[in-house]
Amino acid sequence: MSGAHSPPSAPDDVPRTVGQRSRRAGVGRARDWLIGLTLLIGLVIAVDHRVGLQALLAPWRSLSPGLLTVAFALTAVSYLMRGLRVYDYFGPLVAGRFTAVLRLSMLHNTANNLLPMRLGEVTFPWLMRRYFGHSFLASGASLLWIRLMDLHCLALAVILVLWLRLSGWWWPALGLLWMALVPLGLALRRRGWAALLPAGRLRHGLRFLLAAAPRDTRQLSRLYLWTLLSWGSKLLAFALILGHFVDAALWQRLAGVLGAELSSVLPFHGVAGAGSYEFTGMAAMVPLGVAVDAALAGSVNLHLFLLGSTLVLGASALLLPVGRARLGAEHNVSAEMAAQGGSAPRRPQGG
Repeated sequence: MSGAHSPPSAPDDVPRTVGQRSRRAGVGRARDWLIGLTLLIGLVIAVDHRVGLQALLAPWRSLSPGLLTVAFALTAVSYLMRGLRVYDYFGPLVAGRFTAVLRLSMLHNTANNLLPMRLGEVTFPWLMRRYFGHSFLASGASLLWIRLMDLHCLALAVILVLWLRLSGWWWPALGLLWMALVPLGLALRRRGWAALLPAGRLRHGLRFLLAAAPRDTRQLSRLYLWTLLSWGSKLLAFALILGHFVDAALWQRLAGVLGAELSSVLPFHGVAGAGSYEFTGMAAMVPLGVAVDAALAGSVNLHLFLLGSTLVLGASALLLPVGRARLGAEHNVSAEMAAQGGSAPRRPQGG
């Protein structure tokens, strides 16, 4: 009977569990920063030992202002295309506020390029909630679909590189086949099959993600067009810049740019990508015949161009007006409830 007077253990366990999670998160963040700083220091040592700082920066003196202007303009076009993609994706939710969408997209891209461990991705749902009152979780689900389009487009770019290196009719055929897979993604938009799963978090989570997918073939085609234009302009700009620092064929330079850009999928990242960006760029070029020192110097200078463009365009984004935010509390509540087990939210229909 004395046990009846004992306080329940659950209230004591909750703070302990929360505290343990906080400590684990703190350890994880410290580990990530340690890895990032280690990569940065390793990069500095490698450049000093293999190339030398003076030799690394010397080619910038002979860089044509015209080439630099064209490359920067193409990079700016890439930012613009990303903004158009977000504007098209969310439709009526952001209608009439393109400058706010462009500001959001540019700041999101800036944060991705400057923050380590992909922490910049958090800025997208955060700014969507701040500027448009859209649910944090629903914005994150939409970002997932955007990233899937990015990966599909990068795979198409890899096929292009292989075609440039190994000419043959099968590479364009493979590219067309790969493109044909895009409309098949709309089959995921039909959520009926998700109802066959047992009730629970998995089914609710899938319904939540599927609700954020592009609405129809027309919208998906437009979104993918913006994705192609965005990546096409960026890859061309970076290949032009890399060509000034590395004596290599176009397909080798494109491979290096693709390798560097794919550093974002690594489980580890340097501060502002330093180290990881160069490592993957070199890993793509060296096996294709580019000398180690040239690949290292080219990757570092390409990264410097990326960071410089990021700082200029990111600062420019702050000049864009946000406009008046919309009230979106009802949408936020329904989306958050859906993530916890309610009905899936319906994203505003773009068009």
